[in-house]
Amino acid sequence: MPRAIDGAWWPRSYDLLVELPRLLAGLPRTWGHVTSVTVNGATWSAAPGRMLVFNEVVRLRRTVAASAPHTIVLLAPGRGRWDLLVVPPDTTEEAAEPLMAAAAGDPV
Repeated sequence: MPRAIDGAWWPRSYDLLVELPRLLAGLPRTWGHVTSVTVNGATWSAAPGRMLVFNEVVRLRRTVAASAPHTIVLLAPGRGRWDLLVVPPDTTEEAAEPLMAAAAGDPV
């Protein structure tokens, strides 16, 4: 069964090497160091198996699971797992707002 969504992310492109550092920089400090990120392999541009983000190694994993085409999974050892809805970069602001609010648990 799919997990509950913990929040949303609206990247500006599908270039993971550009967008992932921006995402990780905006996370709450209480989430700790995210060491592993899983994305949909059919959606994102090619990326290496690991990348250095703020002098920390982050392992990149790709999946083609049909159950989660628009999600990204973040793992921080000893802290937790967070599944985020990925709002496609080409989504208009009018369409993205209710998606972001729903993922955050806010009434639309």
